Amino acid sequence: MGNTYGYIRVSTREQNEDRQLIAIRELAVPENHIFTDRQSGKDFNRPQYCRMMRRLKKNDLLYIKSIDRLGRNYGEILEQWRVLTKERGIDIAVLDMPLLDTRRGKDLMGTFLSDIVLQVLSFVAENERANIRQRQAEGIAAAKARGVRFGRPPRPLPDNFHSVYRRWKVGSITGTAAAKECRMPLATFRYRADIYEKALLLKGL
Repeated sequence: MGNTYGYIRVSTREQNEDRQLIAIRELAVPENHIFTDRQSGKDFNRPQYCRMMRRLKKNDLLYIKSIDRLGRNYGEILEQWRVLTKERGIDIAVLDMPLLDTRRGKDLMGTFLSDIVLQVLSFVAENERANIRQRQAEGIAAAKARGVRFGRPPRPLPDNFHSVYRRWKVGSITGTAAAKECRMPLATFRYRADIYEKALLLKGL
């Protein structure tokens, strides 16, 4: 019997890993064998995961709370599982899914069932990630349709913008000269001038 390890992942620094940590501590995993990453699960280039991989040896046991804590990319989860279990001889136990425990059913049928469950769950994890992205995109589109603006608010116009705009509008100065007086790029001046002109029209000026 080798050593036991635990892997925890949360997507952002604001998320709390306590639920995963409590579950793994209950299994008496040593504190220095618990590795936590606070970043997206889109790939496996995570500092603590890579550090853990360097320490894992044959016959060690790795606990994770759920399959999506390992990752969210369907193909990469399957490949990482294959490397860990088949190439390196490490057992994995997914706490939320007892069927995904490579210590059990090491015969052909047990391995077959475990592989099927893993593929289904990995697909579900990635599909949910895709659905989240789609819902976010649809939410942003709906908000934009309601007039909600995203991104940084535009900088306030310089105090001399109105007078410079008037002189540029009647042809007294070039756009380049107007932009220089307002201390902004020419493209920005033209963009802000267009918005400014529309605002004047709305006000009936």
